[in-house]
Amino acid sequence: MARLASGDRAWKTGWTFSLPGLLTLAVVMGLPLAYAVVMSVSSMTLLRPSLLPLVGVDNYVRVTGNPQFWSSLWLTVKYSFVTVTAEFVIGLGIALMLNAVVKLKPVYFAILTIPMAMSPVSVALIWRMLLQPNLGIANHLMETLGLPRLDWLGSADMALWSMAAIDVWQQTSFVVLILAAGLASLPREPYEAAEVDGAGKLQQFWFLTLPMLRPVAAIAVVIQLINEFRTYDLTYVLTKGGPGTATEVLSFYAYRQAFLGLSLNEGSAAAFILLLIVLAITIVFFWLLERQQAAGARG
Repeated sequence: MARLASGDRAWKTGWTFSLPGLLTLAVVMGLPLAYAVVMSVSSMTLLRPSLLPLVGVDNYVRVTGNPQFWSSLWLTVKYSFVTVTAEFVIGLGIALMLNAVVKLKPVYFAILTIPMAMSPVSVALIWRMLLQPNLGIANHLMETLGLPRLDWLGSADMALWSMAAIDVWQQTSFVVLILAAGLASLPREPYEAAEVDGAGKLQQFWFLTLPMLRPVAAIAVVIQLINEFRTYDLTYVLTKGGPGTATEVLSFYAYRQAFLGLSLNEGSAAAFILLLIVLAITIVFFWLLERQQAAGARG
């Protein structure tokens, strides 16, 4: 009975401390989300700012029936895959190097946090000036090397990849910090045993580091996938979805439908579809990770 009473007190104490934060989240995030969901099934536009009459799934049907929606979705998937893959590969390489460094490690970490600490809007403005086709330093350096000028953000073939490179430049440091923390927490005993058995560095990395780092790596990948799927700042400042629709990712498509197309209802529907996609990716990713961990524990 005493143990049960102690458990009840702990439960009540936990809820007492958690309730203010949960209520704040409900107000700050829950109410706007609920309003956006209602708006997505309404007839609300900027020309007719009224939720009624509700139209059900008609907005979702119109949005998914628009070929540009599917083009934006495919562009978002392609952009997210490229950026997250590059950030993870580069971030893992840098984290491995930092893990082997003994001297001046805090200095290197401080330098790495500079891009991450900058706002995406500031990063986009700086890089837009650097990549300016006539006066930008990037094309000046290329001319110095005898290479032709490039229209980094004005070419339909290059704009998306230029934007992706800028995104990777800023976001890789976040992946580095997560992976470096994961590497620092790995136990040393398996590596010592592997060295005694004659395993080389590459074998230790493949059979020890990667498996033990998998949970931390999964968290880094999921967080970055969420960030990339909702990318908006870079697109708006760098290209505004152009040239044409070459960089119109799904978040910018939702903005364009809502505020440039004056259809707040269709824009909300597109944004809610994006939210469902991100939730589905997160759930599937962690489900696969748990299955792999369970299989490894049984093995």
